Amino acid sequence: MGTNVVSGTGTGLVVSTGSKTYISAVFSTIGKHKPADSFEKGIRHISYVLVGVMLLVVTIMILVEYFTFYDLSESTLFGISVACALTPQMLPLIINTSLAKGALAMAMERCIVKSLSAIRDMGSMDILCIDKTGTLTMNRAIMVNHLDSWGAPREKVLHFAFLNSYFKSDQKYPLDDAILAFVYTNGYRFQPSKWRKTDEIPFDFMRRRVSVILETESNPEVRNIQPFYRFIITKGALEDVLKVCSYVENVDMGEITAVSAEHHHRILNVVEELRNEGLRIIGVAIKNLQQTKISKQNMENEDDVESDMVFLGVIAFFDPPKDSAKEALWRLAEKGVKAKVLTGDSLSLAIKICKEVGIRTTHVTTGPELEQLNQEAFHEKVKKATVLARLTPSQKLRVVQSLQSVGNHVVGFLGDGINDSLALDAANVGISVDSAASVAKDLADIILLEKDLNVLVAGVEQGRLTFGNTMKYIKLSVIANLGSVISLFIVTLALRFEPLTPIQLLVQNFLYSVGQIAIPWDRMEEDYVKIPQKWSVKSLPMFILWNGPVCTLCDVATLLFVWFYYSSGGKLDESFFRSAYFIQGLLMQTLIFHLIRTEKIPFIMEIASWPVLASTVVISAIGIAIPFSIIGHFMGFTDLPLSYFGFLVVLFVGYFTVGQIVKRVYIMVYKKWL
Repeated sequence: MGTNVVSGTGTGLVVSTGSKTYISAVFSTIGKHKPADSFEKGIRHISYVLVGVMLLVVTIMILVEYFTFYDLSESTLFGISVACALTPQMLPLIINTSLAKGALAMAMERCIVKSLSAIRDMGSMDILCIDKTGTLTMNRAIMVNHLDSWGAPREKVLHFAFLNSYFKSDQKYPLDDAILAFVYTNGYRFQPSKWRKTDEIPFDFMRRRVSVILETESNPEVRNIQPFYRFIITKGALEDVLKVCSYVENVDMGEITAVSAEHHHRILNVVEELRNEGLRIIGVAIKNLQQTKISKQNMENEDDVESDMVFLGVIAFFDPPKDSAKEALWRLAEKGVKAKVLTGDSLSLAIKICKEVGIRTTHVTTGPELEQLNQEAFHEKVKKATVLARLTPSQKLRVVQSLQSVGNHVVGFLGDGINDSLALDAANVGISVDSAASVAKDLADIILLEKDLNVLVAGVEQGRLTFGNTMKYIKLSVIANLGSVISLFIVTLALRFEPLTPIQLLVQNFLYSVGQIAIPWDRMEEDYVKIPQKWSVKSLPMFILWNGPVCTLCDVATLLFVWFYYSSGGKLDESFFRSAYFIQGLLMQTLIFHLIRTEKIPFIMEIASWPVLASTVVISAIGIAIPFSIIGHFMGFTDLPLSYFGFLVVLFVGYFTVGQIVKRVYIMVYKKWL
């Protein structure tokens, strides 16, 4: 399991099974349930607090009601109604609707969301770890040069590289296609029909090279003695090709000499210059096989065949950067998301590509360097580095975990290979593409139908929109509900009767809750989506302490106005007060959203989306109409004079004025509103 044979021949040897295999060790660490993030912990924390407050307040309300009216059943019913009013029933609906709406919006951007919570996490994401190939580049190899070991263009290097790519029978890789395309489009006539393949040593990831054995007719003058010329042609990763080379060809001198330290140093210098230009390099080598037949035993020992070869030169390829990569990275940086490149490619090549797409390369490192560091130095290096090259899968995992634990960052990881599975699983947001390995797609939270970073920019915006609208509802509910309950407690003590009957309280709470359904369709201010948004448990209590009393003061002001203006002989009509208190409470809970949703002045500098405005108008109209209706009279309401609505206009203008002042002072102190 875990391996697919795509080409070549070989003998399978079982060395371990079950839990003792490498793939079992890898999969035992992935696919587990991720721990709760700060948002989930915050929601859970505030839920526990609200439950505790609800139990305390309800108990007090029941006791006050009982010792006031000595009716246990009525007191219990009123207490249960207060508990319902205090509970943010719409919280699950608001969160899931916001996430589902975000998922649909991302689907329009050709992005499939497997885990809805990933959208919210993308809003908090401040570091994106990405692979170079296919993300920053087009993942399309273009051959650009063929050089000998002195760095001079040589057709012979291209000729033998072409023969290797043409005759190899295992899977054709992009580099093979690039070589063939270069030869065909540039008019070379190498006549492969004159050659015949006799054997092949397929590519594997240990040797990192592929060899073919070809023969062609010899020259007429020696044909009687040696009918065929037989060559083994090898190409592959430069370092691994050089390992099997004992000689180097100098075409200008017409000689083959043994590889010396000077030759080796010169070849590496030539290659380093090419890599610094962003080119990918493979080596080409040949050997003239004098024997007329390669024995089976000889072929089974690849080291004997691929040895004492003559190094011809190198082939250079270019994987061009994506036109959209630079713009997308700039847009992500503008929104506070830093990009870190984690790749298995060489450092020089990664640096070149990163420079072209605008990623800073001041701090870079490699896997071997990280392996030598202690834990503290490792964390410090990872924190500063923007380019991390030659990384193994386990090192990618360590990098992600380091950023999460030490830097307290929300990390996204974009990968498409099996070697990315550990990091994909550990990241807060695992991102893959539809062409990725199955395990990568299984572990990813988000799958891109196009490997384009611009899609992620849209995802970040949706995540912050979702987070912001959720925070609006949470802060609105806590302030409005706690303020209402405190007001109910004060009014009950002051009036010696229930300010609202249980059914009136439930209807008011129902209308208020229905009005909040439109919140997921609200918009956020541009400044809000420019920075990563994270849940802060500490901010909510202070937000309540600053804004809650303003709501309570409005309720108390309503009590005082109705008491002094409409009471007769010091006695207040219960139905009249309940009608007035019902409308004032519902309008307060409905309109307060517009004050909370923005840092600016509501209705003047910033207006909510049309679904929210429509919801506000409809719910307010229904709430005002109920006391005048037959249903309202059945519920115990009565008609209200026009003068009371004049008072409400003055009350809410005053509330919005005081609330806006409190908001500005709060922002000055805490540097943040939502």
